Amino acid sequence: MRFERSHTRKAVALAVAGSLALLASACGGDDGSKSDTSGGGAAALDGTGPITFATGKDTSGNLTNQVNAWNSQHPDQKVTVSELPESADSQRSQMIQNAQAKSDAFTVLNLDVVWTAEFAANRWITQLPEDKFPDLGKLLPSTVDTAKYRDKLYGVPVTSDGGLLYYRKDLLDKAGVKPPTTWAEMKAACDKIKTLPEGKTIGCYAGQFEKYEGLTVNFSEAVNGAGGVVVGDDGKPNVDTPEALAGLQFLVDGFKSGEIPKAAITYQEEPGRRAFQEGNLVFLRNWPYMYALANKTDGSSKVAGKFAVAPLPGKDAAGVSTLGGHNYAINEYAKNKGTAVAFINFMASEERQRANIEKTSQAPTWASLYDDPALNKTFPYLAPLKASIGSAKSRPKVVKYGDVTTAIQEAAYGALTGTTPPKDALSGLQAKLSTLITQ
Repeated sequence: MRFERSHTRKAVALAVAGSLALLASACGGDDGSKSDTSGGGAAALDGTGPITFATGKDTSGNLTNQVNAWNSQHPDQKVTVSELPESADSQRSQMIQNAQAKSDAFTVLNLDVVWTAEFAANRWITQLPEDKFPDLGKLLPSTVDTAKYRDKLYGVPVTSDGGLLYYRKDLLDKAGVKPPTTWAEMKAACDKIKTLPEGKTIGCYAGQFEKYEGLTVNFSEAVNGAGGVVVGDDGKPNVDTPEALAGLQFLVDGFKSGEIPKAAITYQEEPGRRAFQEGNLVFLRNWPYMYALANKTDGSSKVAGKFAVAPLPGKDAAGVSTLGGHNYAINEYAKNKGTAVAFINFMASEERQRANIEKTSQAPTWASLYDDPALNKTFPYLAPLKASIGSAKSRPKVVKYGDVTTAIQEAAYGALTGTTPPKDALSGLQAKLSTLITQ
C-alpha cells in the first residue's frame, strides 16, 4: 500500500481544503481531539447524483480508467476525482480539514486502513449497514476487519497490501545464493554479490525511512520481525523490550555499516522504487504495486525481467509484514450517499479489482483473485502475498492514530539518524505511547 496516490483539478482541491481549514479555525471548529466512542449511527444512505472521490495521487495511472468505467455506465451520477498529494500524511490532513469544516466537497474518501478508528470515532465518516455491501463475505477477512471500528462497518476494503522483498534474481543466481529468510542471510548475500564485477557499487538493502507513515510501517516490521510488538493484544504499548530493540538496532546498524545506503533516509515508496529500477539496490522492501512498474519494458526500468519477490526476512526466520491497504468510506457530510454506496460496490467488485491488478499489480481484497491461475502466471507473487496479508500485523488501531504514528516516526528517525541511542528512543517512545493510548 503506497502512502501516496490535472494539475488544475489538484490545485483546486488544495485551495478548497485550505480555505475550509481557515473557515473551521475562524468558527472555532472541532480540532479533532474530541472522540465520540459510541460512533455515529448509520446515516441515511440515499440521494443520487454527481459525487467527488478524494484520493491520494494516482501514480499507477489506472484510476482514471476505473472511474471512467463507472461514468460511462452512470452519466447522471458522474464521479469526479479529487487528487490529493502523494504523501499519506498530507492526504489525511486535508481530509480531516474537510471534515472539521463539515464540508461536502468530498463524498467518498480513500482511507489508509489505519485511519478507520480516528475517522469513525470523530464521526467524520458514515457507519455503513453491512447488507448494503453484499460482497463483503467474499473479501479477505483480515481486510474487512480494517474497515471496522467497535465491530461496526465504516468502509469497504478495495485494495490491500503486504510488504514484499524485491530482489535482483540475476545477481543472486550469479552469486549462487538463495533469497534470504533472515537478516543475516540477506547481509551474506550482499557480501557475495559485492565480489561480482557488477556488484561492487550496488547498495544492499533499502525500505522507506523518511520521517512519514512509511517509517512507521518499516519500524513496525523490524520490531515484529524480531519477535516484538509495538502494541500488544491487550491494547497497551510494548516497545521498551529486547525484541523491539533488536528490530530497531537492525536498521540502525544497517545505516552505520552502509548496508542500507545513506540516501535511503530520504526514501518514500517512489524514490526507493526508482533506485531499485535504476539498478542501485540488491534488495528493496516495497508494496506489490511496484511489480508492474519495475517490470515495464519501455525503457523506464533497467531491471525488467531481472528481479523476483520473496517474503520479508526477519531476525531468526521469515519476517512479518505490516498490513496495508485502502478502504473506501463515505464523508458524513456528503450529499448523494446513495450514489456513493453504488460507486463503492462497483469499485470493490471482482470485475473492477481484476481489471486493476491486471493494470497495476496492486493487491486486491477479493479472495478468489489470489487463486486465479491466469493472474498467478502474470503475477507470481500472489500466493506468497495472500499468505503475507493473512499473517500480517496491523498498526495500532487507536483513535489518536495521528499522534501515535508521529511519536513512532520521531523515535525511529532519531535513532536512524544517530541523534538518539536506540534504547533511549524506545524508552521514550514507550512513555509517549502510554500517554496517547488509553483503553
